[in-house]
Amino acid sequence: MSNSWFIIANSTSGNRNFSKQWKEIEQLLKNKNINYSFAFTQFSKHEVELVDTAIQQGFRNIISVGGDGTLHHVVNGIMLQRYVKTSDITIAVIPIGTGNDWIKTYNIPEKLENVIEIITKKKIITQDIGVLETENKTITYFNNVAGLGYDGYIVNKLESLKRFGAIAYLLSGLAGLLLYKKSIFKIIIDDKIIETNCLMTLFGICNFSGGGMQFTKDVNPSDGLLDITIAKNLNIFDLIFNIRKLYSGSIVHHKKIETYKTKTITVLPIDTKPFIQADGELIGSGKVTVKIIEKAINFVVN
Repeated sequence: MSNSWFIIANSTSGNRNFSKQWKEIEQLLKNKNINYSFAFTQFSKHEVELVDTAIQQGFRNIISVGGDGTLHHVVNGIMLQRYVKTSDITIAVIPIGTGNDWIKTYNIPEKLENVIEIITKKKIITQDIGVLETENKTITYFNNVAGLGYDGYIVNKLESLKRFGAIAYLLSGLAGLLLYKKSIFKIIIDDKIIETNCLMTLFGICNFSGGGMQFTKDVNPSDGLLDITIAKNLNIFDLIFNIRKLYSGSIVHHKKIETYKTKTITVLPIDTKPFIQADGELIGSGKVTVKIIEKAINFVVN
């Protein structure tokens, strides 16, 4: 099955008509003579189980049809299975989600015809994967951006706003600025200890999160390093006056933001237990340790 794809499709992704999209996807795959089997997710995190089964059946190429959450769970399925090396697996993405942030780093289009063409060319990058361990020993992998604090708070708020599409991230972010209370973080990076009043701490592998915002600096998804962003005492006026910089990436030069590169980081909130998010999925709260796994999974890119 070296040339066959196993498609994992989330029929609840995005705001469009999935059945119509799926018919178009099937026709495009047929037109390109792409050999595939498929399964639809039936419940939360079903992707992990479907990946495990597909790998046992001999599949080494997987297509994620959905948004960042679908891809996140596919990645976790690959990292958790124990049948083959994770670097033996290749993932392609057909994006039909709300934010579709991971694809932006690699300039993968959202138009179905164009993304199927990219899959046929199968240009590969072997990307790093991050791994978070929470204080209750829960292990979660991420392929894009994870974080602790304000961004976890807005992910928690986002669920009720997803019907607004990509602008939901901005609405959720602005609401969070009014309601989220900063706390003191003790941050350990290599032999450096930072204790500061902190809006959020981000752990980046790729460029984009929150519906196209860029909080990471000089990202290289295959350099074996986490791109750390510590947003200190930013307030609602700082972000409102710098909205363009949030999307251009130049916000990282703000005087209240510090950036680092490292292989491991521990963040210990002192006075609260803020939410932790990974690729836009809530995974816990409180203390977290993050590490990098170098060149872990192959991805099809543009």
